[in-house]
Amino acid sequence: MLTAVTNIPYPTWLNPGDNTWQLVAATLVGLMSLPGIAILYGGLVQKKWIVNTMFMAFSAFAITLIVWVLWAYNMGFGTFAHITKSGFFANFVGVPKPILSAGSEMSQAVSGANTLVPFHFSTPTLAYFQVVFAAITPLLFLGSVLGRMKFRAWLVFIPLWITCVYAIDAALLWGGGWLAQHGAVDYSGGYVIHLSAGVTGFVAAAIVGPRLARDRAHDVPSNLMMVATGAGILWLGWNGFNGGDPFYAGVDAAAAVLNTNIATAVALMTWVLMDMFFTKQRKPTFLGAINGMICGLVAITPSAGWVNGLGAILVGFIASAVVWVAWNYLSKVPPSSKVDDALGVVYTHGIAGLLGGLMVGLFADPNMIEYGVKGANYAGSGVFSVGGWFYTHSFHQLWWQAVAASWIIVWSATISAILLLIVKVVCRGLQEKPEVLEVGDLAIHDEEAFPVETFAERVSSLGAHQ
Repeated sequence: MLTAVTNIPYPTWLNPGDNTWQLVAATLVGLMSLPGIAILYGGLVQKKWIVNTMFMAFSAFAITLIVWVLWAYNMGFGTFAHITKSGFFANFVGVPKPILSAGSEMSQAVSGANTLVPFHFSTPTLAYFQVVFAAITPLLFLGSVLGRMKFRAWLVFIPLWITCVYAIDAALLWGGGWLAQHGAVDYSGGYVIHLSAGVTGFVAAAIVGPRLARDRAHDVPSNLMMVATGAGILWLGWNGFNGGDPFYAGVDAAAAVLNTNIATAVALMTWVLMDMFFTKQRKPTFLGAINGMICGLVAITPSAGWVNGLGAILVGFIASAVVWVAWNYLSKVPPSSKVDDALGVVYTHGIAGLLGGLMVGLFADPNMIEYGVKGANYAGSGVFSVGGWFYTHSFHQLWWQAVAASWIIVWSATISAILLLIVKVVCRGLQEKPEVLEVGDLAIHDEEAFPVETFAERVSSLGAHQ
């Protein structure tokens, strides 16, 4: 007697819903970079820098992916070298090694910060989801050094930065490292991505040096329609950015998506209204609205699934209002006034990311359950949530959020500065020569965003006879 055979298309540990959502969320995040950031920044810069800007974005994305699969993924999400030991340096960074073997690509995802329940998808799913987060980070601080940094210096700096800054921050906060073990949290990258990008961008802008004086004086966006398109992709792509970070297609993922959009809408309108009532011109501007949008997206990122809807409103409002003041006033005093942060990354990402991370310690609602639900419907041993001061009346979470922020600021600034000085020696400078900066894309890449055809002029027969 023959026994019926049932063919199962995937391992028993894989949940097709969770796996699908993680891959879709990762793709949404990837689209935020390419084409999102590329065309957003391409629209914000002068016409002569469009190609260089987009090219730097594409190249950084590619370099990060290569570095990620060769060694950086396991630095951030692999096994610590001294896993049996306690202490900061024993839980500082994972062992660097590739994830290119069949065994790696067909295995169940595991990380140093494994959740209350096992991952229901494979290592490549987690690795790709995490690499699009890693790849967008240098694209963000690219906004600080646009219009003057050597392309070859950029190519050398990115792999060094991903290895020495990003992978270590990811291990400490996301990979089960020392900060995570003490309770510091970062839902989706307010610290690991945005605060680090803001600090790195400011340091890089200071060390690389300013743009040409004429470029700074006539810094007119090349195309606001490109800006709108890129910003729209960024906003909607953020549904994958924050919605994918519970790692399961569950209730908290939906809450994170909704809260992300609530905070963003509030932040956008806060900036618009402040422009209308508190500036000399008393006029709303589209670029101001985009700044407010980015502030909301960035600030809600550290807490998207841990605050409720009211918390999301407060996060969006507070972050946008504070960054608006910093943008309009802090930028006019030293040291900010001495550093040419081309797109103000230190404000919309650095300050907004810092505020968002600290507000986790204030507004996180312990009833916002990331894993499981309270009561008979949950078969596990417990649930995971985060409690801020307004609900727990304890400063414990706020304290560890502040400790984590201090680490990100100091580490990102110090290591970025050291790496830039090394790259400066290797590449014989970080900034293009003034004569190259005068021309831009054509001098660096032999390409233009909108080339003018001059070699196929047509003369009418009538004009020829005259």
